[in-house]
Amino acid sequence: MLHWEIISEDISELQKNQTTSVAKIAQYKRKLMDLSHRTLQVLIKQEIQRKSGYAIQADEEQLRVQLDTIQGELNAPTQFKGRLNELMSQIRMQNHFGAVRSEERYYIDADLLREIKQHLKQQQEGLSHLISIIKDDLEDIKLVEHGLNEPIHIRGGVFS
Repeated sequence: MLHWEIISEDISELQKNQTTSVAKIAQYKRKLMDLSHRTLQVLIKQEIQRKSGYAIQADEEQLRVQLDTIQGELNAPTQFKGRLNELMSQIRMQNHFGAVRSEERYYIDADLLREIKQHLKQQQEGLSHLISIIKDDLEDIKLVEHGLNEPIHIRGGVFS
């Protein structure tokens, strides 16, 4: 056997091993996501049982309302969901037309990639801003609660 044939066989073997490794990594990622989801479900059920019989607290209700509002904004057809669907469609088209020799090759136009990054950055900034607002609101609520729990001072005496 020639020297280059041996090298060629070694390269083929390494490529096969690499493909197998990539498939195993993808399988492990899926399994990790599944286990993470299952763990989260267990934690949710535990928290539900722990809180069973207690009334919903004011801050929990306020967070629920805020999350419902955010969910409504995300699901609005003219808002982010439509834009993300459009971007995903463009990515799929790029992948479909970028396939070479029955091998999957992924190519995203630099402008499209920049646009996606910008959009995701704006989403992240928006979420950070919402989190900041929620934290500020919670601090304000704590101040109000603290003020409500203090006795009222009126001329001539103190009333609770």
